[in-house]
Amino acid sequence: MSDQAEARSGQKIVLRLYVSIVILAGVMGFVLGSIRPEDLEPELFGVIALPPTPFGVAIYGFVTIGIVLGVLLGLVVYVSERIDDAASS
Repeated sequence: MSDQAEARSGQKIVLRLYVSIVILAGVMGFVLGSIRPEDLEPELFGVIALPPTPFGVAIYGFVTIGIVLGVLLGLVVYVSERIDDAASS
């Protein structure tokens, strides 16, 4: 297997893991919203108020975890490409 094929395989695994974690966050948000704690007031980034329903909390989980992990994953990809380019020069 070539280095490029191994890199593509690794990227697919990381992408699947990312999608799985985001889906799990949404499911857990739905479960938490179903329990309906008294002081549950989800707000996306402190700006957009969401209803304290199971779907509102699920959306909060999807969006929050998706963006936070997406930014971190993007930074890892950016740095790994730069280090790989610097090592080959």
